[in-house]
Amino acid sequence: MLKVVRQIGQTLYRIWFYILVAIPIIIFFPVLVVFASKETWYPQFFWMARNLWAKPILYGMFCFPKVTYEQRLIKKKSYMLVANHASMLDIMLMLVVSKNPFVFVGKKELVKIPLFGFFYKRVCIMVDRDNTQSRTGVYRRAQKRLQQGLSICIFPEGGVPEEHVLLDKFKDGAFKMAIAHKIPVVPMTFYDNKERFSFTFFSGGPGKCRARVHKFVETHSLCPEDTVNLRDRVRKTILDDLIKNS
Repeated sequence: MLKVVRQIGQTLYRIWFYILVAIPIIIFFPVLVVFASKETWYPQFFWMARNLWAKPILYGMFCFPKVTYEQRLIKKKSYMLVANHASMLDIMLMLVVSKNPFVFVGKKELVKIPLFGFFYKRVCIMVDRDNTQSRTGVYRRAQKRLQQGLSICIFPEGGVPEEHVLLDKFKDGAFKMAIAHKIPVVPMTFYDNKERFSFTFFSGGPGKCRARVHKFVETHSLCPEDTVNLRDRVRKTILDDLIKNS
C-alpha cells in the first residue's frame, strides 16, 4: 500500500514538473518568439529563460539550488561550460549557475518536446551525432556565437548515462572547441539532480540541488593534440568530486 501511495505521489510530481515547464512558455510565448527571432536579442531571451522559466521550475518543484563557486565567471567573457548529465533538471540548474548568457549544444531529438522544442531549435545549437556534416556545422555555429560574446554549454557525456553509471565517458567535442577558440573550460559537478528527478519514472522528490563550479582550465597554451589530456583532466575533476560527495 505504501509503495502504491509513493508511486502516485511520484507520478503527480512528474506531471507537476511538465506543468511548470509549460506555464511560463505559454504566458510569455509572444515575447519569447520576438527575442528568439534575432540572434542579437538572445541575451534578453536568456534572461527570461533563466529568471522566468528555470528558477520557477526548480523552486516550484521544491528543488532548491545551492551553488558553490571556486572561481567566478567574469561578465561578458566567453567560456565552455561542462557538467555531468543525469536529469532534465540539469538544464534549469545550468541556467541558474551562469548569469553569463550561453548557448546549449544538444541533441536534435529534443526538438520533439512540445513547446520546449519550438524554442530549442531556434536558440540552441543542434547536433546529429551520427552525421559528420552536422558535427562540422556545430563548430561553425559555435564560433559565430562566441564572436557575439556568448558562452557555450555542452554535457560531454553526450546523453544521460545508465542509472548505475556515476559518470560516463566524455566525448571530445567540447574540448576540441575550447582549444580551437582559446576559451576557458568551466567544469561543474551537479550532485543531486538524479535523485531529485531522474529518467526513471517512479523516482524523485524535493530537496537540495547542489552544484559546484570548479576552478577553470585555461586553454590559451593548448593545441589540438592536447584534447584528450584536457578531456580526461576535466572528467577526473568531476568524477573525483562525485565520488567524494556521493
